[in-house]
Amino acid sequence: MKYHELTISTTEEAVEMISNFLHEQGAGGVSIEESGSLNRRRDESFGQWYELPLNDIAEGDAVIKGYFSEDEDMDAHVAAIRPRIEELKDYDINPGTYEIAVVTVDEDDWATAWKQYFKPIRVTERLTIKPTWEPYEGSGDERIIELDPGMAFGTGTHPTTSLCLRALESAIREGDEVIDVGTGSGILAIGAVLLGASSVLAVDLDPVAVSSAKENARLNGMDDVIQVLQSDLLGVISRSAGEGAGWNGTANAAEDEAREQLAEAMEQAGPLRVEAPCDLVVANILAEIILLFIDDVYEALKPGGIYIASGIYENKEQAVETGLLASGFEIVDRVREDKWIAFVAAKPEGER
Repeated sequence: MKYHELTISTTEEAVEMISNFLHEQGAGGVSIEESGSLNRRRDESFGQWYELPLNDIAEGDAVIKGYFSEDEDMDAHVAAIRPRIEELKDYDINPGTYEIAVVTVDEDDWATAWKQYFKPIRVTERLTIKPTWEPYEGSGDERIIELDPGMAFGTGTHPTTSLCLRALESAIREGDEVIDVGTGSGILAIGAVLLGASSVLAVDLDPVAVSSAKENARLNGMDDVIQVLQSDLLGVISRSAGEGAGWNGTANAAEDEAREQLAEAMEQAGPLRVEAPCDLVVANILAEIILLFIDDVYEALKPGGIYIASGIYENKEQAVETGLLASGFEIVDRVREDKWIAFVAAKPEGER
């Protein structure tokens, strides 16, 4: 079987947004390749080693590839994606002088080739990410996250994910109840349980992400402590408050239909294992989205609760800091890797 490979050469700054555009266009898989330069600084603080191919991608640039079935209209996909990339500039996200190309490839050329580069990697003092197909035995206090990300999700080694895991390791308390917003492959939910969380509610708007997170929770033997739902944080807060999973206000027909589907998915899921307010919320998503629901996170936390927010590029750091403080959070810490930042913020004790 053959597939169309749509390649976008862009910047690391624009990777997450453009990857999302490809998913929304129906890509059956998305791969990301960043600079393989020997000069690139890589985090080796926990003894990580990297088996990565060298390439001629310049520092700060990236190549994103989306895969579509042979019968897809690729001209239509390119026409839909190009203006969305241009629109990123309005949000201070620089896609660079991007290029788009389409070729046809055999399925075997992309479906499994990437796996040779995904090896066990120590991401924090205690957590190691291990692909399911690689043999590996941990030692001492090392805890293993078994991961089969599939082509639609990352391996957990992107700075935004490793920042979240490090922040979780320092902030989580034994027995915490956690909500993971935008769970993707479920890696943060699994990490939270390994670090001491008693239960996790993992939510994502993407049904493919929900399926992936459920499977990875099963692979790690955590079905009984991780509940995965197709929802957003507002839906969780509404359910916890006994208001159902609906929304107020006006919307167009497509938005109404999407909201009805989410409400139905949440109702079918049964009782929530973790309800708001909870002890900790973690969100590894885009800064633009983080800024939209900071007040919702504040409402979803108990007094003294912790919010870990990642996915923030350096040009959005000040905006997110301002938003957190304006909503009443106290900034406890911030961790950095390359040009990415994760905030650790606390809801003050005594607040309601």
